[in-house]
Amino acid sequence: MSSFDPEISNTRDGFSSKLGFILACIGSAVGMANIWRFPYMVATYGGMTFLLPYFLFVILIGASGVMEEFALGRWGGAGPVGSFGKATQERMGNRRVGEAVGVLPVIGSMGLAIGYSVVMGWIFKYAKMSLTGQLFALGQDPAAIGGTFGAAAPEAKTLGEAIQMMLQNGIFGIGNGVWIIVAVLVSAVIMALGVAGGIERACRVMIPLLFVLFLLLAVYIATLPGAGEGYRFIFTLEPQGLLDWKLWIYAFGQAFFSLSVAGNGSVIYGSYLSKKVELSSSARNVAVFDTLAALVAMFVIIPAMATTGSELTDKGPGLMFVALPGVFNGMGGIGWAISAFFFVAVLFAGTTSIINLYETPVAFLQEKGKLDRLRSVLVVHAIGLVVALLIQPWTSQWMDMVSIYICPFGAALAGLMFFWVMKKQTALDAVNQGAHKPIGGWFHPFGKWVYVPLCIVALVAGAALGGIG
Repeated sequence: MSSFDPEISNTRDGFSSKLGFILACIGSAVGMANIWRFPYMVATYGGMTFLLPYFLFVILIGASGVMEEFALGRWGGAGPVGSFGKATQERMGNRRVGEAVGVLPVIGSMGLAIGYSVVMGWIFKYAKMSLTGQLFALGQDPAAIGGTFGAAAPEAKTLGEAIQMMLQNGIFGIGNGVWIIVAVLVSAVIMALGVAGGIERACRVMIPLLFVLFLLLAVYIATLPGAGEGYRFIFTLEPQGLLDWKLWIYAFGQAFFSLSVAGNGSVIYGSYLSKKVELSSSARNVAVFDTLAALVAMFVIIPAMATTGSELTDKGPGLMFVALPGVFNGMGGIGWAISAFFFVAVLFAGTTSIINLYETPVAFLQEKGKLDRLRSVLVVHAIGLVVALLIQPWTSQWMDMVSIYICPFGAALAGLMFFWVMKKQTALDAVNQGAHKPIGGWFHPFGKWVYVPLCIVALVAGAALGGIG
């Protein structure tokens, strides 16, 4: 294991080891896309027919975009604002241009963190209901389960309608206000303890437990009558389906967004990393374990749905908060434990993701606002809490706006800075620092001419199709 560089650790917090860094990055990548969207996409596009292109894109993005963002942050010694500024300083002697551009990924990270705060409120509520048996008591009635979720996620068609809801009920009386507060407080406490003392320590516990819980669920689901149909479907390959261009777009989108390349979280985590750590192996581990998390979730959800003859018809929150509880509740007495295991595992996945999302704006206030860590954490989370409470009626639209437009644009900007603005040798030195063997000559031209254009494809395709990941 490699400790953080002494010359950096005197002024900046950082990860205490390579393992801690990898677990934190896995935590940032493993999120809701792995759990409620990935199984749906596999079900929609036919098992291995979807998985093969997905694996291909995971390899391509992991070997280019993930490595690039880690290297950019470590080279810049800062988040996107500082690292982009250093890149334009080197190329054109003007730091302010890069810093101004770097604000966008910070905004994207904050926007996604706010939307995630609402989702985490639902997850905390469902975890509590699962552990206490309240969710199991609802049985298999979709209306009863859906009523619980609907109460946590109100919808308002107009601004006037939302304002009326707030006037009648108060901000804390709308939807899931109390549990959103809990979610934001948990994130704030972990982050206030620092990178090594809070984020790394939390991920060292939560990520292994997440995999253990999901694996236990997958093993038990495999013993249930009817689960075999789910496995047969997963391993089905239809060569004709590979000719569908939408399959390739959605497989790319799933890999792109799942690996969390957005010019923010991976950049800031990279800035906390020792210069002695090999980036290629770190990026490979993140890509592998993020994919394993998605696969394990798939091996839980698709066979579980198959045991009751249910179909995956919802790619969003409804799958996890309405359909699956009904399936678990239909398993008899063991359904209570299955539901509890599942939602606690999801709680770990969400918590490790949200602390990564809030870390970029926190680091920004530390770097540019000259605030200490505690005050930065408090300011960012206070803003996040207030906005999260206000946007509940439009959470879906809010998340679409951020993920469809701002995140891929942030990834493209980071790619442009690293592969186009930074000098080629500087970029190669940054990515090879700490490497046992220099990366191949393919890396820079691939990133410049393939990865960066793919970021633009993610933006354009997402806008045209209403989201691809």
